[in-house]
Amino acid sequence: MWATVERLAPFEPEFVSVTYGAGGSTRERTHATVARLLRETRLEPAAHLTCVGATREAVDALARRYRSAGVRRLVALRGDSPDGGKFIAHPSGYTRAAELVAGLKRIGDFDISVACYPEKHPDSPTWKADLDNFKAKVEAGADRAITQFFFDEEIFLRFRDRVRSAGIEVPIVPGILPVTNFARTLRFAEACGASIPPRLARLFDGLDEEPETRSLVAAGVAAEQCRRLAAEGVEAFHFYTLNRAELTGALCRLLGLKPAEREQHKEAVA
Repeated sequence: MWATVERLAPFEPEFVSVTYGAGGSTRERTHATVARLLRETRLEPAAHLTCVGATREAVDALARRYRSAGVRRLVALRGDSPDGGKFIAHPSGYTRAAELVAGLKRIGDFDISVACYPEKHPDSPTWKADLDNFKAKVEAGADRAITQFFFDEEIFLRFRDRVRSAGIEVPIVPGILPVTNFARTLRFAEACGASIPPRLARLFDGLDEEPETRSLVAAGVAAEQCRRLAAEGVEAFHFYTLNRAELTGALCRLLGLKPAEREQHKEAVA
C-alpha cells in the first residue's frame, strides 16, 4: 500500500480515503494507517467509519482519537453485514448513517463525506425512501456525497437531477472504478446493485489472461467516462484505486493531470 501512496501522492488529491474491512475488522489498522499518512505525507486522509459491529461509545471513542490525531475528514457509512446478509445494527450502536453523521458532528467539526447510490441502494424499497435517507444524512451535517461506482454516465446525470429536485444541494462526487478484474467487478456490482452495460462486457471479453491489455482498456474506459461527466459540469472525481497505483496514475495522466515534481515529495513519502 505504501508503494501505492508513493506513486500517487505527487498527483496531490484533495484527500485520500482509507477503508476498513467487513464489520470493521481492520478498524485499528485503519487508524494506524491514517495516523501514519498524517505524520509522513502531505496527503489529507479521510478515515472510514461505519455502524457495523460496534457500540456508539466505541465509534465515538475512535472519532475522538482521530480528532486528537489531527484528522479532520471522515467518511461516514452505515456499512454492510460481514456475511453479506441483512444489516442488523448493534444493540447499542448507531442504526444508520444519518445517526452516525449527527454523532460525529457532536464530537467535532469534521468534514464528512457520505455515500449515495445512482441506481438506488439495494436495501431501499423505493426511490423516495432512498432520497429521504440521503436527505437525512445531509440534514445531519454531511458535507458531500460520493457515489457508488457506475459505468453509464446517463445514470449519474439522471440521479443528479433526482437529487436536486429533492432539494439536496451538497456536492455529489462520482465514484469511478477502473476495471482491474472484470469478474470481480461483476461480483461487486451484484452486491451493490450497480448495472454493467453490455458494451463493457464486450470490451473485456477474452482479456482474463491479458492483464496489460486489460489495464490499457480499463484506463481508457474510465478516462472517457470522466471526460463525458466533465462535459456535464462535474468538477471532481473519486477514484476507487484498490491500491492499483499504475492504473490510477495512468487515468490521471489521460485526464491531463500531471504529478508534481518528485523532489517536492521526498519528505512526503520518505
